Amino acid sequence: MPGVPAAYSEWVNATKRRLRGAELLANPILNRGTAFTDAERSALGLHGLLPPQVETLEEQAQRAWEAYQRKSDDLERHIYLRALQDANEVLFYRVLLDHIAETMPVVYTPVVAEACREFSHIYRRPRGLILSYPRRAELRTMLRNRPYRKVDVIVATDGERVLGIGDQGVGGLGIPIGKLALYTLIGGIHPARTLPIVLDVGTNNQERLRDPEYLGWRHERLDGAAYDEFLEEFVAAVEEEMPGVLLQWEDFATRHARTLLDRYRERLLSFNDDIQGTAAVALAAALSAVGATGGRFRDQQWVFFGAGSAALGVADYFRTAMQQEGLSQSEARAAFWLVDSNGLVHQGRDDLNPEKRAYAQPLARLVNWRRGPGGALGLSDVIHNIRATGLIGLSTVAGAFDEGIVRELARKVDRPLILPLSNPTECCEAHPDDLRRWSDGRALVASGSPFPGVAQCNNVYIFPAVGLGVVASRAHRVTDAMMMTAARELARHSPARQDPKAPLLPPLEDLREVAREVAVAVAGKRLRARVAAAQWTPAYGL
Repeated sequence: MPGVPAAYSEWVNATKRRLRGAELLANPILNRGTAFTDAERSALGLHGLLPPQVETLEEQAQRAWEAYQRKSDDLERHIYLRALQDANEVLFYRVLLDHIAETMPVVYTPVVAEACREFSHIYRRPRGLILSYPRRAELRTMLRNRPYRKVDVIVATDGERVLGIGDQGVGGLGIPIGKLALYTLIGGIHPARTLPIVLDVGTNNQERLRDPEYLGWRHERLDGAAYDEFLEEFVAAVEEEMPGVLLQWEDFATRHARTLLDRYRERLLSFNDDIQGTAAVALAAALSAVGATGGRFRDQQWVFFGAGSAALGVADYFRTAMQQEGLSQSEARAAFWLVDSNGLVHQGRDDLNPEKRAYAQPLARLVNWRRGPGGALGLSDVIHNIRATGLIGLSTVAGAFDEGIVRELARKVDRPLILPLSNPTECCEAHPDDLRRWSDGRALVASGSPFPGVAQCNNVYIFPAVGLGVVASRAHRVTDAMMMTAARELARHSPARQDPKAPLLPPLEDLREVAREVAVAVAGKRLRARVAAAQWTPAYGL
């Protein structure tokens, strides 16, 4: 079972093995620091290694928070929290739990983006596994070197598409570390049963390659057959070493993300958070918005700015939700207007992959359109020519949702939904304050990055809960139906359902309780007790 309720089965095992003294204090899962009692210090050889005062977890957390507040910038705060995690995991999670709204943006997005950029400069202690291509013949051996034998959840990346900042090579490991911290904080998966992995297949980031401190494989990024073979070797090694583990694919480039998901989703207990997690949380926000306005989901018209794997994943879930309300597949697809770097996705283009072509608008619908300079069909043209009810940004183009676009959208719709989902913050399509001002306060807004006073459409609302539900129920596959269920359950907890002026998603302080309900929905009602038993509460004691 994941998430041992007493929290310390590892503690019991280590004590039986007579782990003592400095070696015990160096283990972040077992270390209790100044909370070791006098009797424990005598039994475990800790006298002299610790100050004489015995403290409670609450007292430790207060001192740690005071130290956190002394840090001068967010990267320093991130480094401090990572150091705390490497020293005492229970204390780390207690600090996060006590200050979730303040610390989540520092542990995860947007600050984790800067931590990935600076990974080689701020590296302190090993965490997780770095599986480097030159040692591909030793993949199984490296997996056996993991710090704890039983693993419930892996988050793996190749570091090529880190948030909105691109290829960071081995620095991409910061994302799995951050994600798994949230699996524990929100989903209750025991930290010793999580494993962050970066597949170090090189990097095309010249700044990283020129950096004398860069810690990854100094080689251009693999692609093609060599890349595919390495990924297959990795999956085979995981199957052999950790059968039944949940594997979350994270921050893979568009050309690989969908391929890996489709190739392995029926073979592994796995999902892609950028495709499926983003789609589920965006669907939850959209369902909440439509519910708050009293409309029907099937009647919406969606404009997407950005048409990569994440955007297509969101479109797929929106389309399925519309079909579940009675539309045919062709009727539902007609409601989507996708705009990529080459303009509107339509059937006259010959540069579309099959996933985009599924959403290509017929040329007959564009005959009488007013067009911008040069005859291009960009985002502004789409907004001016149709009555869109929702505008979704997954482009990483900062400021793409300008005043003219937003005012035209709001001119035709009383309460438009606008989701600028790109992150980190510097890649966001618009600041929520501008969106509300340009729509005269009528727009329903959720953002991908954290902004004051607006719901953050963050995957943290989905993946820890889905992980808990899947692991606790011992599921064999993660299905899109599970993700859709998670989205609908999350939408059911939307504050906007009771007050149309309230945020579209629950406050972060409620996230652990909401995650439990989402996990139950994913796992099935009959598994409620098993999900509850899996919850891990950060506390000392056996």
